[in-house]
Amino acid sequence: MSRRSLYTSPKQIESSSIFQSFTDLMSNAFMILCLLLLLVLFQSLKLNKDLEEANKRLQSASPIVIDESSGNFKFKSGSAELNPQLKNYISTKISPDISKILQSREIDFIQIIGHTDGEGTKQNSNLDKTLETVAQGTQPVSKLLAGSNADLGLMRSLAVVQELQNTGLQNVEFRAYSAAQLYLPSGRLAPLDRKPDETRRRIEIRFIPPGQSK
Repeated sequence: MSRRSLYTSPKQIESSSIFQSFTDLMSNAFMILCLLLLLVLFQSLKLNKDLEEANKRLQSASPIVIDESSGNFKFKSGSAELNPQLKNYISTKISPDISKILQSREIDFIQIIGHTDGEGTKQNSNLDKTLETVAQGTQPVSKLLAGSNADLGLMRSLAVVQELQNTGLQNVEFRAYSAAQLYLPSGRLAPLDRKPDETRRRIEIRFIPPGQSK
């Protein structure tokens, strides 16, 4: 082998060094780029998870129904008085269930809706004179007299609201409503029927998320 073939010129050494440095630079840049892409991916996955959790919190929770047809939670005819079984059920079952829902959902307010059957009432209403003071808690619900099923449904829903508040659910807004005898448990409009029907007498508890209250 000739002497010239064993000789590496300074320019060749410099060129090789520059190429090696460039290769190292590109390799480091590629690693940094990969790390940045992984970071972006992790942030994107976290953001998606946070969005899913936020969307879930904004979804409506399934309503809770207190159904008289079970046989344990009957109201006296024309009355909104809660019997001991119903008070116990609200305290031990309904109130804890609502607390769990409030922890996992964003709730603007809770609707309490009283439903009756089509049987008419036979007394004069005093709600126009007394309803506000009962709602404020200065008089008991038993002071109210229903002159219609609309009155009776409202009285019963208000009684449930006050009982829920007595269990410690204070940091949530309740709104009492009456559907009277208008709707069947299926949600369909009820036909004309004046017979007593415990399957229609119920309290619905509905959870209204933000943005759906208007």
